[in-house]
Amino acid sequence: MRYLYHLPLSASCRKVRLVLAEKKLPFELRLEKVWEPRDEYLGLNPAGTVPTLLEDNGLAIPHSGVICEYLEEAYPDTPLMGTTLAERVEVRRLLAWFDEKFDAEVTRNLTGEKYLKRMSNEGQPDAARLRAGYANIKPHLDYLGWLAEHRKYLAGATISLADFCAAAHLSVLDFTGDVDWQRSPAAREWYARMKSRPSFRALLGDRVPGMTPPEHYANLDF
Repeated sequence: MRYLYHLPLSASCRKVRLVLAEKKLPFELRLEKVWEPRDEYLGLNPAGTVPTLLEDNGLAIPHSGVICEYLEEAYPDTPLMGTTLAERVEVRRLLAWFDEKFDAEVTRNLTGEKYLKRMSNEGQPDAARLRAGYANIKPHLDYLGWLAEHRKYLAGATISLADFCAAAHLSVLDFTGDVDWQRSPAAREWYARMKSRPSFRALLGDRVPGMTPPEHYANLDF
């Protein structure tokens, strides 16, 4: 059996879950409380972070970027990186945008403060970081909307890893009610298409003790 060590409201974990589902690769989730280090897990991923994918042949692959590259190479029948060099460049550019810039400016400030601090008993959310996250998400939503208005999918004409990466980040923020979808109808329409895909069903069914998502979270039509 293939196992994915994860946290439910981790955008990087959700990105890998979406890719596995799109490639129709069966897997079992294993919750890994990274704030409680385990020697067994550190043997698989010395960094002690999630996600980590454990293949049924014993190969352990850490880090969402490394996992997604591995899945593209090992299971190429459902390609998610584009077909031309230019498309691959654009997919990688947007991956860096969301996994680095968006994550640092928005996801960590909102989901990190509201969810990870709560789960790891690190105290109350930092009000300054929350304010920064709420301010930062606005231009990111505007940019996402621009991409959605000018392209069928974020990186071009076909769905790609860039779409699943962005959707993973938006999904954890949507769980905590931190996305103002009225700000960008184009971004909202794109996200509605993404969360209507079969690969999204398991994510929309996620629940976290002590946290209740807004009613529209699992509503495919918002």
